Amino acid sequence: MVPFAGFEMPVQYAGILKEHDAVRRRAGLFDLSHMGQFRLRGENVARWADTLTINAVATMKPLQARYNIFCSRGGGAHDDTIFYRLEDDWLLVVNAANAEKMWQHLQQHRPADGVTLENRHGRDALIAIQGPRSLAMLQPHADVDLASLRYYFSTRGLVNGVPAIIARTGYTGEDGFELFVDGSEASALWNALLRDHRAEGLEPCGLGARDVLRLEAGMPLYGHELTEAITPVQAGLTWAIKFDKPEFLGKDALQRQLERDEFPRIVGLILEGRAPAREGYQVWFDGRVAGSVRSGSVAPAIGNRNIATALVEREAAADGTRLAVEIRGTKHDATVVPMPFYKRAK
Repeated sequence: MVPFAGFEMPVQYAGILKEHDAVRRRAGLFDLSHMGQFRLRGENVARWADTLTINAVATMKPLQARYNIFCSRGGGAHDDTIFYRLEDDWLLVVNAANAEKMWQHLQQHRPADGVTLENRHGRDALIAIQGPRSLAMLQPHADVDLASLRYYFSTRGLVNGVPAIIARTGYTGEDGFELFVDGSEASALWNALLRDHRAEGLEPCGLGARDVLRLEAGMPLYGHELTEAITPVQAGLTWAIKFDKPEFLGKDALQRQLERDEFPRIVGLILEGRAPAREGYQVWFDGRVAGSVRSGSVAPAIGNRNIATALVEREAAADGTRLAVEIRGTKHDATVVPMPFYKRAK
């Protein structure tokens, strides 16, 4: 257990490799109750949120979920988030380390009318079940048809008798569900899922396995591939930027950056040898330092190869470029590769 954003969080239960294997082959259970949860209500929520975010909010369908990023006027990322459009309100899930910052950001920009905000951080819980067996394990506990729930959509239902928002979302690269419940109900629900499915291979999973899984799947982690100084353009998330929106915070800066195309950018690396890359290690290209590692890990899903993300200058970023990562004074060969490193079979 380690302190993280005001919570005591599990790094691992039975071990990172065992938990990783469970998620890739069967299913893993994650306690994500540290994530910030805000409820937004009012007739102007969608229109207002569209002025603060790079992706579209107003075009979301009822019960749809959508990845989004809040940027500063200079284009840096305040946070990457998930919006959920519910029947009569909205749920915004933010990173735990940014929960207070994002709450203040929303309060600062809230219009005089048409939008109300409620901070549920630390009051509502979030339990995720992820993996190819997650549907089969969760369905007996739910009173709604989970097979018909589309990816990045949500519904309301009872899970083991507990009222929940059930979303087909996740952060592992696998199929799975996220369950939003009142904090007072979370322990009993967690225990019931483990009790009934431990024999089928369901494993509780910690932060360590989650980080390896998301890195294999090429998903950014705030503070690493996205920061106040690393924009969505640099992070390769241009697909999420809706430049056709009339205006949003950071739009002009992101457009200028994209047009000039002179910026350092996030790339995926596969390293030769067994030494893992770690955040901050220098990346070399053509005899000079061209950037630094942002995340690194052994990747069990692709034969235990060493993978990493790095922020490198444009000239060093093309797929197939040969680089080197300096690890404890020794340069190890690395190759720029497209992400994700791992993609699940449909």
